Formats: sequence, C-alpha cells, structure tokens
Amino acid sequence: MRKHPRIPWRRERWDTPDGDFLDVDFLDSDQPDAPTLLVLHGLEGSADSHYVRGAAGRARSLGWRTLAMNYRSCSGEPNRNPKFYHCGETGDPGFVVGRILERFSGPLVLAGFSLGGNVLLKWLGECGDKVSNRIRGAAGISPSIGPAACAKVLDSVTGYFYKWHLLSSVKEKAERFSKMHPGLIDIDGVRRARTFHRFDRLVIAPLYGFRDELDYYEQADASPYLPRIRVKTLILAAENDPIVPPHVFPQAQVDGSEWLSGELLKSGGHVGFVSGNDPRSPVYWAEERAFEFLDGCLKS
Repeated sequence: MRKHPRIPWRRERWDTPDGDFLDVDFLDSDQPDAPTLLVLHGLEGSADSHYVRGAAGRARSLGWRTLAMNYRSCSGEPNRNPKFYHCGETGDPGFVVGRILERFSGPLVLAGFSLGGNVLLKWLGECGDKVSNRIRGAAGISPSIGPAACAKVLDSVTGYFYKWHLLSSVKEKAERFSKMHPGLIDIDGVRRARTFHRFDRLVIAPLYGFRDELDYYEQADASPYLPRIRVKTLILAAENDPIVPPHVFPQAQVDGSEWLSGELLKSGGHVGFVSGNDPRSPVYWAEERAFEFLDGCLKS
C-alpha cells in the first residue's frame, strides 16, 4: 500500500524549562498569519510517522502551517534528563503550545493520534476555561483513552503483534537510558519484561513518581478530564481497533458536553481508517473527517 509522501520538515530544537530539549519539526506556510496545526504522535512514533506526514500534507494543501512535536526520546537522539514520555504527560505539549502562541499570530488547531490523542484530550481538560481563545479546534484520532484497558489488550493474544513491535522498541530505549543514567531503573528486570504492565511498572512508574503501573494508568487517563474541555473537539474511534477497546469510548461524556463530538465507527482499525476503491491510492478517512471538522472550527 502506498504510504504518504515524505514531508520536507525543517527541524528546530527548543530548550525546555527543565534544561532539556524538544525537537519540533516544521512545515511552514507562505502566510505569516496562517492557521497552525500541532500534531501529537502515538507510542514510539515521530514526525515521520505516516499519519503525521498525512496530516502535514493535508494542512499544506489548505495553506496551514504544521508543527509536529517529537516526544522525548522519539526524535532520533536521546534527551539529557532522565525522562521518557507517557500517555498522560502534558507538560511538554503545553510548553510547545505556549511557544506557538508566542511565535505565530494566527489561530491554532490540534490533532493527536493514539497515545497523542489521550495526551491532547487530557491537556485540554486540564486547561479548562483557561484555554487560549486562539485554540479553535482539536481532533483525537483513535485516542488511547483508558490506558489500563489498552495495556490489557496489548498484553493479550489479540495485541501480540503490536506488543512485540512496540515493547521491543521501548526496551531498546531503556537500555540506552540505563547507560546514560545508571541505577534509576531495574534494567535486568526490563530485559526480562514480556508485557507492557511490567515495563510500565519498572520504567514509567519510578521515573514519574507513580506507585505502580496501575496508579500510572489511572492518573494518565484523559476520561475524567473530558467534561472540562472548552474547545470544540472531535473524537474518532473504531469498534475493531486492535489496541483501544470500544467500551472505553466516552459516549456519556460526548453526550453531556456541547464542546465534544464523537464518532465510533464499526471499522477503521487503529489510526488508519483506510478507504477508497484503489489499493494503490488509499484514502485515509480519519484525515478527511478530522480536517473537515478542524476547518469548520476555523471558519466558524
């Protein structure tokens, strides 16, 4: 299947308040006051993930600017501080949003995919009424709401393929991390880990001060924050998602909020939502729907 074309990103390194850095990739616009799209990628993704490239290409066709934030450890270079990233870590996205609003004059829309979708929704809920009025809309595509349920699926037989690929990737990062910051994690235990529950208990929980992985999943979950969102927000998910089970779709919160719109499709898988009649030229339906929604937010 043909992938999205490469995007001519321009990378900038932004120093963070804690003495570390974030690598942010740009696809600029000819118009200084053009809308800006900020994209948050999923677990072990980056600005080069196919869905991020697809979003950037669609934004470019509309004349928008795109920024893609690479989470710590995801840009190809290890970070300085003893941190990774996780599905409830909103400090870095909040910092990047602040820099965007200072640097550019136009409106801002946001899109988060998978883990990035949960991060985005949680951050918007944390902002509540204090969110900038220049943030006009947001879209969460296959957001990993309910991290405990998602980890359970990944660690099951159903999620074996995804677990094998993603767990191998984060364990390799843990090896490099342990050499840079010896003694902070149980690297021997990480090497033996066969589940995300075990990895999160040995790495994420101690680095971020959670009691254990269950405390992490509970505190990182965006679900309790959804009623506080005060930005027009679309949540797209599929019943046949192999990572995010359909029962975590926040239908009650969507029904109870004038700010939230939600669509739970019968099929679409995780992030892809591939459609179209020609396999050589797939149509990524989630992109179509998300940009229709975000463009409507800007025009309204």
